[in-house]
Amino acid sequence: MLRRSLLAVIAAPVLSAMALLAPAGAQAQGAYPNRTITVVVPFAAGGPTDTVTRLVAESMSRDLGQTVVVENVGGAGGTLGAARVAQARPDGYYLLLHHIGMGTTPSLYRKLSYDAVGGFEPVAMVTEVPMTIIGRKNLPANNLQELVALVRQERQKLNYANAGIGAASHLCGLLFQKAVDAPMTTVPYRGTGPAMTDLIGGTVDLMCDQTTNTTEHIRAGAVKVFAVTTPERLASLPEVPTAKEAGLPGMDVTIWHALYAPKGTPAEVVNRLSRAVQAALRDEKVVARFADLGTAPVTQEQATPAATRAFWQADIAKWRPVIEAAGEYAD
Repeated sequence: MLRRSLLAVIAAPVLSAMALLAPAGAQAQGAYPNRTITVVVPFAAGGPTDTVTRLVAESMSRDLGQTVVVENVGGAGGTLGAARVAQARPDGYYLLLHHIGMGTTPSLYRKLSYDAVGGFEPVAMVTEVPMTIIGRKNLPANNLQELVALVRQERQKLNYANAGIGAASHLCGLLFQKAVDAPMTTVPYRGTGPAMTDLIGGTVDLMCDQTTNTTEHIRAGAVKVFAVTTPERLASLPEVPTAKEAGLPGMDVTIWHALYAPKGTPAEVVNRLSRAVQAALRDEKVVARFADLGTAPVTQEQATPAATRAFWQADIAKWRPVIEAAGEYAD
């Protein structure tokens, strides 16, 4: 009995030391998850990415059996929050849910404190949010054809609001100006809220933003809507034509959201998180709320690490020439 007790006393420190020396991934794999998971939203609370994240996080909590909390780390076009996750311990407990900025940051920012591509493991896509081209309600154009003619005629006399360099509205604006082949005066704001307020008030002329931000104002008649930027019309705005059918085929763009883990996170952990996202995207509450916001979950096939990586890489390639042609950089 005494011998067994002495062996236990001697072995305990050795086992503890071995546990400390074990790779972080090996410790995380055993009973993952066994504590709270944090998902960083690299923007302020209340915005569309924050709304999407909180819906998905709540559902993921039930599937994972652990609390999933949202932490807002805004600033620098989403790069501050992204940097924090890229530099975090790769154990599956500190994640990032970002939008299309993950596809544009490699081109928009020429100097970063982290690797905007190699610093992350894609986990799962979540949703693709359509964009709407909208204007002040007294703008002298009643459809997209008339708007394009007006922009080409007035050019930089018309101003175009966005929520800041790298924001969805900024990117959509770049694509719109390229599609109509006419420049406008860009008016950057510190967020969607003040930009939308000035559009509704008639201070600025145009804006292109996510349905999560615009649908309510369109339905209320506070702004004039010209088109949606998807291949098909939206069930939430069935009367609004697509840009393509209205004669502007170059305006096919959605703002996609996806979940990422730090580079080096074990594959088993990434796959477990991916399955939790897939379960969330089947959640009736999530599906219904997404519909209210004018969007829908991606398919189960899209919500895999491999599919997310492929989509992400294609988006980087899509936006690079647009950003380089505009010559508008965030640093």
